[in-house]
Amino acid sequence: MKHSSSHRALRYGRGAALGCVVLVVLVAGVWSSWASAQHIVLAKGREHGTMTVTGCGSEVCTGPYAPSDGGAARSRVSVVKSVAAKKGDRFPVVVKPDTFEVVRTGVPGFLHAWVPLGGALVLAGLVIGGGLRLPRTGWGTGIAGGVLLVATFFAL
Repeated sequence: MKHSSSHRALRYGRGAALGCVVLVVLVAGVWSSWASAQHIVLAKGREHGTMTVTGCGSEVCTGPYAPSDGGAARSRVSVVKSVAAKKGDRFPVVVKPDTFEVVRTGVPGFLHAWVPLGGALVLAGLVIGGGLRLPRTGWGTGIAGGVLLVATFFAL
């Protein structure tokens, strides 16, 4: 059975539109992750030290910062709250330039910074597998995102 040219145009248009959706979702995931990950990936020349959590609010945890590389100690810095941070915890951090905000470093911090990308990969996997009808690629993308999310859960 031959398909009409309008049917083919509609099929290619749908594929292009869903491809754009996948691209936007993945770019948004990388963009959102890079806001924190850049301080871990490009940490050379930044202040490194240890933060001790003294209290947590609804969105951030605060506590004193002790430098490990001869920088200035700070009586109060803040880190984005995660489920793993509780009063009394100590973990390595890097200070965001010109702020009192820190980002957790090491493997747990690295994985935590890329959580938005993990979620984007899972969502993109659904669109790729279901919408674009590429099930193997969709499964691979979704599993990669799921592995990142699970690894982050166990690392923290």
